[in-house]
Amino acid sequence: MKGVILAGGSGSRLYPLTKVTNKHLLPVGRKPMLHHTIDKFIESGIKDILIVTGVNHMGAVVQSLGSGHEFGCSFTYKVQDQAGGIAEALGLARDFCGDSKFVVVLGDNIFEASLVQHVNSFKDQIQGARLLLTEVDDPERFGVATLKDGKILKIVEKPDEPESNMIVTGVYMYDSSVFDFVDRCEPSARGELEITDVNNYYVSEQLCYYDVLNGWWTDAGTFESLERANQYLRG
Repeated sequence: MKGVILAGGSGSRLYPLTKVTNKHLLPVGRKPMLHHTIDKFIESGIKDILIVTGVNHMGAVVQSLGSGHEFGCSFTYKVQDQAGGIAEALGLARDFCGDSKFVVVLGDNIFEASLVQHVNSFKDQIQGARLLLTEVDDPERFGVATLKDGKILKIVEKPDEPESNMIVTGVYMYDSSVFDFVDRCEPSARGELEITDVNNYYVSEQLCYYDVLNGWWTDAGTFESLERANQYLRG
C-alpha cells in the first residue's frame, strides 16, 4: 500500500504566514503540519509516500523532509505547477501508484484517530474507493455525503442546504481506476478539477464505501482551523 500527501495550494487563507513557506510546514502542536500525516501513514505500515506540492515552496518542503530516512520511510516528490484542484494534483500520482491501491490525505488535515483499522479494511476490499467521513457543525464548508442503508448515495460540494452533517474528510482510499475518473473530470466553475466529482464517479458505479473517523478532526487551512488544531493537540 502506498501513500500520497497532497500539499499544494497557495495558502492564501493563511497569508502572511505563508509568504515565505508552504502552509503544510507551519507548526501544529510541536511538529510541522505534514509530520502528522506522515506519522499516521507509518503507523499504518505505509512507508512509500509521494508528496505533491506547489512550485513556490517546493525547496522548503524537500529541505524539511529530505529522503524520508529520518522518518523510516521513502519520499518521492511531484510538483503541481499551478492551482488546478485536488483531483488534478491526485492525477500526478498515476506513475507513482501504478496498479497499487493507495491512501490519499490532504496535508492540512489533522485528526486524532489511527488509520490502521481503515487501511486494513481497504486492503480487504476487492475494488473501489473507501472514504473517511466525520460529523461537523458547519457541513456547508465541505463535501456533504447523503447516506442510506450504509451506502453513500451522493456527495454535494459545499451545498447551501446540506442534507446531512456528515462530510467527506480529506482522507481517501482508492484503487487504480481513480485515474480514469480523474481523466473524465471537467473543470468546475472555478476552473479546477474537483475531488468530489471523482468520488461521485465511484458512487455512480456503486463502488464507494465509507468509514466514520472517530475522535476529533479538523482541517488547518485557515487561521481559525489552525488554532483549533493546536487546541485539540494541547487538549
